[in-house]
Amino acid sequence: MSDRKPLCIGLSLATTWLTGNGWRRPDSCVEDTYSAAFYADIARRAEAAHLDFLFRPDVLYLDPQVLDRSPGFSSLDPTVLLSAIAPATKRIGLVTTAATTFNPPYVVARQLQSLDWISEGRAGWNIVTALDGSRNFGDAPMPPSEERYSKALEFTEVVQQLWRSYPREALLLDRAEGKYADPALIRAIDHHGAYFNVQGPLNLPARGAGRIPLFQAGASEWGRDFAARVADAVFAATPDIAAGAELRQDLRGRATAHGRKPDAVRMLPGLSLYLGRTASHARDLYEATQGRTEEAHKLAYIERMLSIDVRTLAPDQPLTYTMLGEPGVPMRGQTHVDLLRRLVMREQPTLRQLLQRPEVCSSAHWQIVGTAEDALREIVARVEAGAADGFIALPGGAAESLDLCLSELVPMLAAQGLFRKQYSGETLADHMGIVP
Repeated sequence: MSDRKPLCIGLSLATTWLTGNGWRRPDSCVEDTYSAAFYADIARRAEAAHLDFLFRPDVLYLDPQVLDRSPGFSSLDPTVLLSAIAPATKRIGLVTTAATTFNPPYVVARQLQSLDWISEGRAGWNIVTALDGSRNFGDAPMPPSEERYSKALEFTEVVQQLWRSYPREALLLDRAEGKYADPALIRAIDHHGAYFNVQGPLNLPARGAGRIPLFQAGASEWGRDFAARVADAVFAATPDIAAGAELRQDLRGRATAHGRKPDAVRMLPGLSLYLGRTASHARDLYEATQGRTEEAHKLAYIERMLSIDVRTLAPDQPLTYTMLGEPGVPMRGQTHVDLLRRLVMREQPTLRQLLQRPEVCSSAHWQIVGTAEDALREIVARVEAGAADGFIALPGGAAESLDLCLSELVPMLAAQGLFRKQYSGETLADHMGIVP
């Protein structure tokens, strides 16, 4: 693997170890999850492990019905949070989430440029076209995937034009001559497109010559094409090696077709980690926090994704593709529908087996339950199979999983030559090898 780039590793700041019954543990610190100091401590530890970035996902709604048993998706605004914890770190990247469906491009361009200044070049943008909560922004139905991504492409182009509209070299700060900036270098973008009309320029200069890295989290047909055009990395749900290898190869081919290098887009699967000092400890942790998730919720998820009446199925009856109905889920769930249907077609699992799969239990993320050594073996296998360029760590069950990920797993990857032992650059673009 000496010819490969080092792995790109991020850590989710979504407190994934509080899901299920994890928040009920006495060591969960659930009381602190609305405190910037709580996340700043995690950020410092992640930076000590030399991770590429912290990633803050987002949702735009709250389901009060889940709050009687879990924190749900109640969370701080991602860009505000990352700006608040930026002073606690010096090197690690800070990737925020902003949706192109519900925001004006000028506002997003200014927020990201501000985060880049505050963090001294460590900002990143996770571009999403849709987030749950569309009804909080009007009664109109969500546009279909093709339209959302067409709008997202124009949105992204406008944001990038705005970032370039006030270049750093325009900022003179010449006290002797009394010249603050050179107006000749600051240009309005005068954008008039299918979705947006933006005059510009941005009222904030670019921090430097480098650019803010772009991330994308959709794996639908349109999402893949969008990522191949603009993204530096893709966050993906790939529960098995075959899914990861197919997506990575497809992205490389699409990037080439769009005139980019095949390795311009890194494929970073979400990695749900239930780590323990022993394999049995890890299994106990998983069972205690996730294994007892209410079966009714899992069954409802299967019914919604597969359009099948599970009440008519015996627990040990194999599911076949011919038993499935037409999908009836919102467009945002199409990637998860496809993954679950592909599983049924490939393995014909029983209902009992399906209830234990990560495609049902953990948003279709790659899942490892075991020791740091177990995780190391699985990560190496994925990389060797061409199924990942890194991963987004999603520690589960307890804070212990986060501790073992940072203190044992990441150093093991570094010892194998798969990850850095020290930072060599100052910015997120440096970490990811992105040239201006």
